[in-house]
Amino acid sequence: MTDSELIVDLRGQLIETLDDFWDAVSEPCGLPEWFGRNLDAWSDTIDTRGISEVIDSHDFLIVHVDQRGLFGGHRQESNVLASTFDGEQNRLVVHELA
Repeated sequence: MTDSELIVDLRGQLIETLDDFWDAVSEPCGLPEWFGRNLDAWSDTIDTRGISEVIDSHDFLIVHVDQRGLFGGHRQESNVLASTFDGEQNRLVVHELA
């Protein structure tokens, strides 16, 4: 059996706030309507699993974003969001703009 990856590519989308991030990942990650839209709920979703059938059906989650907006500097909320990804099973990849 091969490991499967769920790749969510948000490059090209301007994500200014955590609400923008939740809006952007909701559909491709199959988040239910009752998803809490907060960092604790996200951490539970990607680490503990059992909330999103889409995420649960993959071994790895990789989210790509541009280094701008929420991810453009050293904003506390982006640092806390990034810390919810373990870097192994769940990865946030921030791409520098050319």
